[in-house]
Amino acid sequence: MATDATVTTFALPVAGAFASMMAPGPDETVWCTLNQANALARVDMAGGVTVHPLPTPSAGPVGISGSVDGGLWFVEIVAGQLGRVDPDGRIREYPLPDRSARPHAIVGDAVGGAWFTEWGGNRIGHVDVAGRIETYDLPTPNSEPHGLTVAPDGTVWAALEIGRLARLTPPHA
Repeated sequence: MATDATVTTFALPVAGAFASMMAPGPDETVWCTLNQANALARVDMAGGVTVHPLPTPSAGPVGISGSVDGGLWFVEIVAGQLGRVDPDGRIREYPLPDRSARPHAIVGDAVGGAWFTEWGGNRIGHVDVAGRIETYDLPTPNSEPHGLTVAPDGTVWAALEIGRLARLTPPHA
């Protein structure tokens, strides 16, 4: 939407792609996950769309977030993995310790890593830029964490489907 409230839509070149979430990318672009197309899409400001297929078949990408180094983090809810698009365009995937955890949302942190929710695992997790993963169990069973953010003080907040919020103070915050 432009500042004058003009709305412009951009067609995706994959039928039934089901764009899920979006994040700003480097060089004045917007990226989105294409859940049913098993891909990510890079959209430039003129509406040009480049599709980037994921290495793992039927991974089900959902959440996506920028990184301070110009890369992007994303989650693969069906494959139980995290993914990263490096600034050079290379896609890397990181299997979660619990492949049935159903990661949903992800948000970049201040040092190039990212925090993510494990909707089916009842956890919040962190991945560093080298791909090391740590997870933190939530105290309430079946709380189904979805969206999350990192506050200025480094604490991580998650929205829970049970109608509550959770706050995690990481050991390194």
